[in-house]
Amino acid sequence: MYVIIVYDINVKRVNKVKAYLRKYLLWVQNSVFEGEITKSQLERIKKDLKIICNESEDSIIIYSFRTKRAMKREVLGIEKSLISEII
Repeated sequence: MYVIIVYDINVKRVNKVKAYLRKYLLWVQNSVFEGEITKSQLERIKKDLKIICNESEDSIIIYSFRTKRAMKREVLGIEKSLISEII
């Protein structure tokens, strides 16, 4: 499955969330990660983010698609991280 995760996290936890998500997904922009993962990886990510974050202060939105082809991605302006460069 293909996921996009966006977040608005208290500055005290931003680096921890970013470092955690980099294990699974590509960092494409400030507070935005995306990539191909399994359902079980997504469940683990959700579980772990609930531990890291404070639900009364932080916000995380997860968009999931069956495949990358099921979504359209369009960038206006500078492409911060080219997905095609990933090996």
